[in-house]
Amino acid sequence: MRDPENLITALREQGTRNLTIISNNAGVDGFGLGVLLESRQIRRIVATYVGENQEFERQCLSGELEVELVPQGTFAERIRAGGAGIGGFFTPTGYGTVVAEGKETRMIDGVPHVLERPLKADFALVKAYRGDLEGNLVYRKTARNFNPMMATAARVTIAEVEHLVEAGAIDPDHVHTPGSLCGTSSRARATRSVSSAGQPQELIAGSAGSDTVDKRERIVRRVARELHDGDYVNLGIGMPTLVANFVPPGVHITLHSENGMLGVGPYPLDADVDADLINAGKETVSELAGSAYFSSAESFAMVRGGHIDLTVLGALQVDEGGNLANWMIPGKMVKGMGGAMDLVAGARRVIIAMEHTTREGSPKILRACTLPLTGVGVVDLIITEMAVIEVAPEGLR
Repeated sequence: MRDPENLITALREQGTRNLTIISNNAGVDGFGLGVLLESRQIRRIVATYVGENQEFERQCLSGELEVELVPQGTFAERIRAGGAGIGGFFTPTGYGTVVAEGKETRMIDGVPHVLERPLKADFALVKAYRGDLEGNLVYRKTARNFNPMMATAARVTIAEVEHLVEAGAIDPDHVHTPGSLCGTSSRARATRSVSSAGQPQELIAGSAGSDTVDKRERIVRRVARELHDGDYVNLGIGMPTLVANFVPPGVHITLHSENGMLGVGPYPLDADVDADLINAGKETVSELAGSAYFSSAESFAMVRGGHIDLTVLGALQVDEGGNLANWMIPGKMVKGMGGAMDLVAGARRVIIAMEHTTREGSPKILRACTLPLTGVGVVDLIITEMAVIEVAPEGLR
């Protein structure tokens, strides 16, 4: 999501150690914050998602790295609160999960909420598309994400910009971060990089005709039948993203991406790839007519505010109470909850798209989840290659 790679490289070369990092994720191995993990300069990290960084996951599981995993929407709002001088806020996200352990909870309008504290830092390293000598910053497309909040929540903000211009060269109405929040701007030297580009012809992973492909296509085709004309829809990383390929004729939906976009379009051709236009899975995408970009805080405000009609997510386990587990297998795998806890707490309808059993043949639909929960009583419908199961007050049917 457009890391300030030159500033990170400078930090690595400086050799500063025992760092506490606040970042959505730690990049990938050998890039972004991944280089600071490899050089053992990070002592503690507050993040939402481990993702594809194998070194991050290894250090997390081994106990070498102190890690606080936070739901992505809560993460964005905690940073915003830190920059706005707000001492804390209540959110329904994470109630009944490990995220809420040891925190104050309160019933508000009949809904249980968790008290979250602000996040602040000594230094913020942000990446902007344009910046002027007064410190005003402009971000481009989905590269806005967490940058506007980060810039407010530190004693000193250092911005890496692609285009450094004279004061007055930026239309004041286009400024995203005003100069009072930015202490230093530096011109970027590195060329743009793309984390992963979607390939239009590779819509479903696996070999054509394989059993896995057949299962997944059957699942996502059935999920697509749950879409209604006019829906605002969020599709989780992995198999759920494939639902967009099978939207029924005559049904128009608007896809929402947690990193700050409404109106996500299909994967671009190679000639049309834009490093500032990616989805939450770091795949390059395109924009449709009527698309809009915004910060991660605004994106999750849409989710918590009930403005997303439907979210489709994968799962490790779902139980008869509609409880969901999809982010961690203790001692074996930790990917982080990312935006899933916020989505299941805020979306009007939650559909789980998953294979019926694990690779070893163990059931994934249980009487009670045994893995750490993503949400309590949040699932409305489960769709597998074998069944469509509604979660009702009396149980599964």
